[in-house]
Amino acid sequence: MEDTKKKPSIESTLKSLDTEEFIDIHFYRPIGYRWALLFNKLHVSPNVVTIAGIIISIAAGICFYYSSLKINILGMFLLIWANTYDSADGQLARMTGKKTELGRMLDGLCGIICFTVIYFAISFRLYPTWGFWIWILAVTTGFFHGKQAGMADYYRNIHLFFLKGKAGSELSDCASLKEKHLKISWKEDFLNKIIYSYYISYTKEQESWTPNFQRMMQQIREKYPAEVPEWLRVSFREKSLPLMKYTNMLTFNTRVIALFIVLFINLPWIYFVFELTVLNAMLIYMVIRHERFCKDFNEQLLTE
Repeated sequence: MEDTKKKPSIESTLKSLDTEEFIDIHFYRPIGYRWALLFNKLHVSPNVVTIAGIIISIAAGICFYYSSLKINILGMFLLIWANTYDSADGQLARMTGKKTELGRMLDGLCGIICFTVIYFAISFRLYPTWGFWIWILAVTTGFFHGKQAGMADYYRNIHLFFLKGKAGSELSDCASLKEKHLKISWKEDFLNKIIYSYYISYTKEQESWTPNFQRMMQQIREKYPAEVPEWLRVSFREKSLPLMKYTNMLTFNTRVIALFIVLFINLPWIYFVFELTVLNAMLIYMVIRHERFCKDFNEQLLTE
């Protein structure tokens, strides 16, 4: 009975219901929670879980090179398994209080590595029929995939910042990341230095897509250095909440459903077209709408 009382609830391991998708809440989070409990008992760190997820996702991606539906289904199973680990690492970090910036960076790399392997596998699979053109399509899709996932992640963390404050968000900014990067030695911590270098570039690009938000945050830092006022937090959440469904669609579940469908019908090239059309349309809509209401808030702050 004592163990049961001490066991953290699944709700305590979630970021927020605002940012959780239906499939995550009802499938990945419950499974991830059970993995997190097991890994906690075994004293496995969240970063080790992340790395294990990366290895499984690489194996999944390789399975999509083959035209055999049986091997593709194995790849689908492995990809779902990898994503339960992707859920578990964050839940374990929140459960144990072992959240680190390095862990967040590794988590971001997990998605990049996973889909890079998938793109390569599909491209090699289709090369005998498509020739060099499949590589052009894959590289173009990969370029936009990075923008879609990066901005979805950024908007979600912005939303969490206004919902739960700095402690409940993983919102980063280039200036603070550069300060930390300068303190890391190339000689003593080469890997960490490389990861920070990548993450600075990643964050810089996110900031370049959001000029109105950056201006708004600058005003907030100057006027309210201690804490964002309640009226702004509530108003921002109201405007931002409808966009959270798009951030979810641009990350994992929608992509994977589309991927599994095209593999079942043996037309994997359609996945690239789906990303370039449907998901890019979502990205453009999301950016325009977010920048529009950030501009409105910016004007409100100016007239205060």
